[in-house]
Amino acid sequence: MPHIDLQNGMPGILGPMLFSPHTAAPMNLLANALMQTDEGLSRGERELIATYVSSENDCFFCQTIHGAIASAYLGDEDWSLIRDVKNDYAETGLSGKMKALLAIAGSVQKGGKNVTPEQVEKARENGADDRQIHDTVLIAAAFCMFNRYVDGLATTAPTDPEIYRNRAKKVISGGYSASDGTY
Repeated sequence: MPHIDLQNGMPGILGPMLFSPHTAAPMNLLANALMQTDEGLSRGERELIATYVSSENDCFFCQTIHGAIASAYLGDEDWSLIRDVKNDYAETGLSGKMKALLAIAGSVQKGGKNVTPEQVEKARENGADDRQIHDTVLIAAAFCMFNRYVDGLATTAPTDPEIYRNRAKKVISGGYSASDGTY
C-alpha cells in the first residue's frame, strides 16, 4: 500500500505522476529525451541500461516495465536476455561495448564517483564514444532517481507480465508521457 493516498490506483511511477502532474511533466520530458532516441545507443540498449540499474536498485516495477520495453525493442520475446542481464550481464552474448557500458551503469548505481577511468577506457576500447558514455551515465543516474521515487512512496506493482507487455506497447508507440489513465 502506498505511503500516501495517490487517489488514482495506478501502479508504479504512474500513480505519483498522476498525483503530481506538475512534477510529472519535466520527469516525462527527461525520460523521453533519454529513452526515445536511437542517437548513439539504440532504444533497446537504453532500456537495457534502465532495466539493469532498476534491478540493481531492487525496484520491481521499474525493472519489469523497462525489461518489457527492452525485450520488445530487442526481440527478446521470452525475456531470457533480460533475466541473464540481471543475473550476470558479463556471461551474456552482449557486445563488449554493451558489457562495458553496463559496468559503468552499475558503478553509477552505487555512486557516481565509483565510475573509474579504467571502465571508461574499456568502453572506448570496445567502441563506445563520448555520447554513449554520457548517455549511459545519465540514464543510470536518472533511473536511480525514478526507482527511489517509485519505492520511496511504496507504490504498487502488478505481477502479471502481460500487463507490462501491454504497457510497453503504449510506451513504444507514444513515449513516456502517453498515459491515458489506464495501464
